[in-house]
Amino acid sequence: MKTVLYYLFFFFWFMVSLLPLRLLYIFSDILYFPLYYGVRYRRRIVRKNLIEAFPEKGQAEILQIEKGFYRYFCDYMVETVKLFTMSERQVRKRMTFGGVEKINEIIKERDCVLYMGHYCNWEWVVSLPLHLSGGDDFVIGQIYHKLENAAFDKLFQRMRSRFYAINIEMFVALRQLVRFKQQKKHFMIGFISDQSPNWNFINMWTDFLNHKSSFFVGAESISKLTNAVVLYLDIKCVKRGYYHAEFIPMTECPKSFPDYDITVDYARRLEQTIRRAPQYWLWSHNRWKRTYEEFLRRKAQKE
Repeated sequence: MKTVLYYLFFFFWFMVSLLPLRLLYIFSDILYFPLYYGVRYRRRIVRKNLIEAFPEKGQAEILQIEKGFYRYFCDYMVETVKLFTMSERQVRKRMTFGGVEKINEIIKERDCVLYMGHYCNWEWVVSLPLHLSGGDDFVIGQIYHKLENAAFDKLFQRMRSRFYAINIEMFVALRQLVRFKQQKKHFMIGFISDQSPNWNFINMWTDFLNHKSSFFVGAESISKLTNAVVLYLDIKCVKRGYYHAEFIPMTECPKSFPDYDITVDYARRLEQTIRRAPQYWLWSHNRWKRTYEEFLRRKAQKE
């Protein structure tokens, strides 16, 4: 049954992805109205997140950001569908990277940990291997959390590996990176670290968008264990369907930082990116469902 479901999804996704982006954007414009005004997809969460993140903004500005987010979210969905059959030439044109020359020099000698957020079209970043020249002794990939739906998980893994990036499941990441070290391969691994960890993985809190926020610290831990260069990918939407990402150095000596300082630095950089153009962040994610107050209460119960 799972195999049949996968091939049904595959066929539908494949056929839709063959449509030109200009037509898919028309679908996106149409989809916005039932999504925002009809089913009101997660509007309560989005509105709450925006009001709490930007208490200095008035109702009209919050509403403008909210509508901008839903319009962009519809674009993100059709762009992700398009990625399934997008050509190398097209993705190179629409997703560009700055500072690649410097990165190509680094990956000859060092491993890299790349911090990202759910900002702009993070799916198109999987085209990064097309711009790097590490050769056979270099591996580039992304950490992912397995989707509950097996058919969708298989489809997303296929899509995210189209341009030679590999998918590494979160719970086996360290083991896989150690294997690369044993094989004398350098790596660049991307971490989207702006989701809220469950209680078992909460180790630190910091101020982020007017909230006490927890973050995954796996990227920091791995950078210290492997002595990897730490980078932040700052993405901008140049115009509809076109993105540019800049590599921002964070540190070449992660072991010299106290615990969690690198993660806090990432949170600061991501917040600056979001404040610059907030409609491109994933506001529909219930980012602050785990509160600092509840964390303190649970901690007190254990003591």
